[in-house]
Amino acid sequence: MKVVLFCGGLGMRLREHSESVPKSMVNIGYRPILWHIMKYYAHYGHKEFILCLGYKADSIKNYFVHYDESISNDFILTNGGRKLRLLSSDIDDWKITFVDTGLHSNIGERLRQVERYIEDDEVFLANYTDGLTDLHLPDMIDHFNASQKTASFVSSQPTHSFHVVKRDESGLVTAIQHLAHSDILINGGYFIFKRRIFDYVRSGEELVEAPFQKLIAEKELISYHYNGFWAPMDTFKDKQLLDELYGRGEAPWEVWKSEAARARAKAEAGAPTSKRQAPEASRRPVQP
Repeated sequence: MKVVLFCGGLGMRLREHSESVPKSMVNIGYRPILWHIMKYYAHYGHKEFILCLGYKADSIKNYFVHYDESISNDFILTNGGRKLRLLSSDIDDWKITFVDTGLHSNIGERLRQVERYIEDDEVFLANYTDGLTDLHLPDMIDHFNASQKTASFVSSQPTHSFHVVKRDESGLVTAIQHLAHSDILINGGYFIFKRRIFDYVRSGEELVEAPFQKLIAEKELISYHYNGFWAPMDTFKDKQLLDELYGRGEAPWEVWKSEAARARAKAEAGAPTSKRQAPEASRRPVQP
C-alpha cells in the first residue's frame, strides 16, 4: 500500500528547531523524524511514499536527493577514502513522490491534492510526521479490513502532564486525575483509508473536522486503540524525551531493530522466531 505523509507543517511549538527546517526534518538522533516514520512503514513492506510538502519543501527534497546511506549503515572504506562499499542500505527499494501541496494548506487539502498519485489503490495509509510508535501495523490493517469501514486511525492515551478536573455546577471539585490516567483518548494518526475517503473531503476542509463528522454520521469511521508506546513530537520537551530514549538505545519505534534482534536471539537459542510485540518495558507510553 502507498503511504501518504503530511510534511508541510510549520512546527510553531518547536520554533527553536524548525526555523531552518520543517518540523518533519527535525532530527531524532542523526536522522529526521520523517526518516524514522518512513523506516517504520518500510519495515512492514510499505515502501511507496507520497510526501505532501509545504513549508521549506526544498529542505526535504535536498535531503533525499543528496541522501547519504553511510550515515545509518555499516560500510567498508578503502583506497584512502576514495572507495566506499555499503554493507547494507536504507532506501534503495523505496519509491518517493514529492508533491508541493501549498504553504498554508490544511491536512484535508493536502490529501486532496495527492489523490491522483494514489492511482488504483483501493486502500492506502497516511500519517502525520510528528509521532512515533511501536504498533504492530499488520494487526491494525487486519482490524481495518475486517471492519469494511472507510477510515481508521490510532487512538491513544495522551502523554502530556495535565490533570483532568471534574466539577459540579457549584464549582465543587468531584475528581482530579492525571490526563494519562483518564479515559480521554486522542487522535494518534497512523490512518488507513479506503479510496472513497475522497468523496468525503471537500476543498479547504480540515480532514478530522467536517470529513470525519460525515464519516461518524454514516458509521464509517473506526479507531484502533493502542496502549503501547506512542509519543508525539509537538514540543521541545517531547523532542528531549525522544532524544533520551534514542540516546539510551531504548527507542521502541525502531521496530526494524528490535524485531531483528529478537529473531537473532531466538535463533541462537534454537527457539522458533516470533515477529510480535516489543518487550513490555519498552512498550510503555512516554511519560514526562
